[in-house]
Amino acid sequence: MSSEPIDPGVVELAGRVFDLARGGVTEDLAAYLDAGVPVNLTNDKGDTLLILTAYHGHPATVGMLLDRGADHSRANDRGQTALAAAVFRQSTEAVTRLLAAGADPDGGGPSARATAAFFDLPAMMELLDAR
Repeated sequence: MSSEPIDPGVVELAGRVFDLARGGVTEDLAAYLDAGVPVNLTNDKGDTLLILTAYHGHPATVGMLLDRGADHSRANDRGQTALAAAVFRQSTEAVTRLLAAGADPDGGGPSARATAAFFDLPAMMELLDAR
């Protein structure tokens, strides 16, 4: 790990990219990724662009990130995955896209399946069980 401080411009750019993920601004986020921003960029809490997008309920952006190779199995520092985030938000379309890409309902901690059970989300459990 480098002891040099991170360039403020890089920090500003990363913040902008994470805001685009949270906001589901698919085309703008795609342009940054196409220009070289890593698709699996993580913030200081270990949240990936995919986790943030899934948590904020933007299935089209989830799909775009998956199409560009986002790692659906990565968990943040608390063990949460994009699939668990999508289940928590009850985003049927995002859950469906993540499952189609191979996301594991039992991955992470708490897993997507455990999240659906804990919050009593039968429709989400049905999607996970149908996988």
